[in-house]
This record gives sequence, C-alpha cells and structure tokens, in this order.
Amino acid sequence: MVNREFKDQLYEHLARVGQALANGHRLEIIDLLAQGEHTVDELAGEARLSLANASQHLQVLHRAHLVSRRREGVQVRYRLADPSVMQLWVGLRDLAAERVPDVAQVVAEELDLSEGLEAVGQVEIERQLSAGHILLLDVRPRLEYLAGHVAGSISVPLEELEGHLAELPRGREIVAYCRGPYCSFANEAVRRLRAAGFRARRMALGYPEWTLAARPVRTGAA
Repeated sequence: MVNREFKDQLYEHLARVGQALANGHRLEIIDLLAQGEHTVDELAGEARLSLANASQHLQVLHRAHLVSRRREGVQVRYRLADPSVMQLWVGLRDLAAERVPDVAQVVAEELDLSEGLEAVGQVEIERQLSAGHILLLDVRPRLEYLAGHVAGSISVPLEELEGHLAELPRGREIVAYCRGPYCSFANEAVRRLRAAGFRARRMALGYPEWTLAARPVRTGAA
C-alpha cells in the first residue's frame, strides 16, 4: 500500500507551484520574464504594480522555484528559472484559451483580428528571412530586444515606429512580432504600416514560442 504520508507531502509540495501561479499579476510577471531578464522596477512599470507588490509577487515565484535572481550592482535582476517554466506558462495559457470561454471572449473584444491581419508562421518566417524576402521587426520595448530576439530581426519599438517609417524598405514585406499571441504591439504595428502604404503582416506567435521551437535567437544590439 502506498504510504499516505508520502503522498500527502508530495502533492502538497506540487501544489506550491499551482499556488504560485494562481494569481493574474504573477502570470503577467512570468509572461514578461519570458521575454528576458527584468529588474523589479521594470516589472512593476510594465505590470502597473507598486514596487512593493511586484516584489511580493516575485518572492512567491522565487519560493516556488519558478524564477531565479542575480545581483547586478545595486539592482537585482530576475529571470525564469528554467526553459521548462516558459513551457509551463505557454501550456497553461493555451489550455485556458481552449477550455475557458471567458478567455476567448476577452481576447475577441480586445484584439480585433477582423481587419485581415493574417499571421505568418515560424517556418515561413525563417525561410523568407534567410532568403531576404522580408524585414522582421521586433516591436517590443528595446530592453526586451536586447535581452533576446529572433536572429535577423531589427528593433523598432511600437512607440518609435512612425519616426522610422522613412528608413523602412518599400520593396520588401514587413513582418512584426512582439511578446506572444495576446500582445497587441504587433497588430497595431501592422495597422500603422499598412496605413503608411507598406505590405505588412504579423508573426503568428511571439518571441517565447520562437525560443521554445529552438529557432535561432540573438542577444544585444543587431
């Protein structure tokens, strides 16, 4: 017979991971850390949290061994503890999108894809990029691009896009990508590019999914 005490302890320890994930702010922090390392200040700003709240959420994630940290001067930088955490997050996100009707409703209300914003898959992007047929724009914040980006992409944060339109080639299609399927940066970039007369599409997913597929990535400036 299975030792009851062993089973109780095992599932209690496993539940710590579920408990750490059972908060919307902490899931957003994991999503942000899937883009690369961040300080508490950066995470608080992106997630619209106070420094104290962001720090508390990070402590919960750290105790569950979902994030790790390192000191850089006076700052502490956080990152996902392991690629498996990113896999866990993507799996949880996709399962919820499939099984929870409210997710689809919220996404449909916020991310209107009815304007013909067709998406480009990873295989096609890698092939077209290597052939020089497309220009791949990373429209995430620049710090995230420096932390890691699709090899061959260039950084043009969404808020800077208008200032760089004159530099973009008219003869090539432009593909924009951002943090993932629920990030609106790429959709908005495509709308603005099309309004300016460019041929533009968006990547179907985002940088985390590209890394999970073991496709080439780079860090630092292009």
